[in-house]
Amino acid sequence: MELMRSPLAPASQPDLPPITGVKLAAMAAGLKYRGRDDLLLLTFAPGTRVAGVLTKSACASAPVDWCRDHLGRGTARAVVVNAGNANAFTGQKGARAAQMTAQAAALAVGCEAHEVFLASTGVIGEPLDATAFGDHLSTLATLVSDDGWARAAGAIMTTDTFSKVATAAARIGDQTVTINGIAKGSGMIAPDMATMLGFVATDAPVSSAALQTLLSRETDRTFNAVTVDSDTSTSDTVLAFATGSAGEHGELIENADDSALDEFRQAFAHVMRNLAMQIVRDGEGATKLVSVDIRGAVSDASARAIAMSVANSPLVKTAIAGEDANWGRIVMAVGKAGQPADRDKLSIWFGDVKVAHEGERAPDYSEEAASLHMQGQEVKITVELGMGDGSYTAYTCDLTKRYIEINGDYRS
Repeated sequence: MELMRSPLAPASQPDLPPITGVKLAAMAAGLKYRGRDDLLLLTFAPGTRVAGVLTKSACASAPVDWCRDHLGRGTARAVVVNAGNANAFTGQKGARAAQMTAQAAALAVGCEAHEVFLASTGVIGEPLDATAFGDHLSTLATLVSDDGWARAAGAIMTTDTFSKVATAAARIGDQTVTINGIAKGSGMIAPDMATMLGFVATDAPVSSAALQTLLSRETDRTFNAVTVDSDTSTSDTVLAFATGSAGEHGELIENADDSALDEFRQAFAHVMRNLAMQIVRDGEGATKLVSVDIRGAVSDASARAIAMSVANSPLVKTAIAGEDANWGRIVMAVGKAGQPADRDKLSIWFGDVKVAHEGERAPDYSEEAASLHMQGQEVKITVELGMGDGSYTAYTCDLTKRYIEINGDYRS
């Protein structure tokens, strides 16, 4: 099936600079796709720290189980990613395929199997034949280079219409550090970690504990704040790696809130948010990027639940696709969220246009102005609950006929 590039895709993508201690290579292994890369190997220098956030799905894939079993060790030497087959719901065959892949990568790279992390994306329920991975990974290990980021981002795509990359730099003391990230995601996107694969690497001298704190904290604000279709994948994986090569004398920063990391934290957040927004922009069939900003809730957690109720509503999303300023659907989604709300305190905006005020249509409501905002590529919905200080912003996209076409033909 031919996938047209999303109209919300970035006009250009940055070239990701090299990071000392990180090398990448991709190849066409023919796992599902023909004529494109679908197998990726990343390698890391000895001593590289790792952190991860994984799906909460009760039907997690074999690679997720593998990562969960080994993240606690805190170090990594390699990552293997394949596209086209999720190695999920494959029973003991899937577990054996994951182990076989890790062992093959360890042999190719020269490390222990527990230092290899895995991620798979694609069709659920089809056994993954890993018998050829040994040869493939041995080849990739000879091809890795520090400038393979663009090709790596392309190798992990499934129904994505563009590759997703981001980079930032920051100062830690008198050292400049780099943060690079790649991600994939287009459908089966809903916050429960975030339905996607993401890999972030840096040369910053941070411990695995500090890296884990930063990753978990920013995941809640970025990847967990996006939704395309409310469906959580079996394969959600975000991994972060820190080679520490920019540090002095091998000393690591152990506390994520250390003032030395002030600029780094901002840059790290920028990379993750950039990748998350690209995933929403590539939502299957999407034509509009939508932000849902909830204010005045009784708590941030309550605001998040309401934001997701709005962002995941098919009625809200189809109205946006039809450029219909139907603010009644926002009222509906707030009311069904199961969170404290008072109809007579509720106010709603589409962009800068106030459409509802304290429980009824705004006195100066303009259908023309509201409709004009809905016609843009970026739609902003703001809800003021008037109940407290809680706030949260979720990001989604519209729901179009193209989404049905893509997913109706997904296994074809």
